[in-house]
Amino acid sequence: MSEGDADPLAIALVSEVLAVEGMIRSRLSRALPKGMELSHFVVLNHLYLSPRERSPIQLAHLSNVTKGAMTNTLNKLEVLGYVHIRPDWDDGRRKWVSLSDRGRNVREEAVRAIAPIFEGLLSALGLERIRSALPLFRDLRRALD
Repeated sequence: MSEGDADPLAIALVSEVLAVEGMIRSRLSRALPKGMELSHFVVLNHLYLSPRERSPIQLAHLSNVTKGAMTNTLNKLEVLGYVHIRPDWDDGRRKWVSLSDRGRNVREEAVRAIAPIFEGLLSALGLERIRSALPLFRDLRRALD
């Protein structure tokens, strides 16, 4: 491949990734339970999959958002009773976040609501094609990190 071929190829890759990202966000947002935002689901899902508490900055990094945006999301989730936020007993400047039982239940409700989207993707693309594409997307994410 010549140097001149790299630019159109990179632009095509990024264009496809952005188009897919927008479509997935739109479909997931429409399918989530009423009042739940995609950012809420992302945080609840991280906490569900993690066996331990997370700090707001860890959650911000995992979600690729600013600390301020994560603080806003966590405040909303705490008001809804979906998360518990407690001070760090050793460092008063830090906080720790964990999933409440109510948060676990609403996360499971959200997973049921979005499951048809994933089932449709599996049906349309096939398990093996999706499995074979994952390493490329993981490498792309690592290269951008």
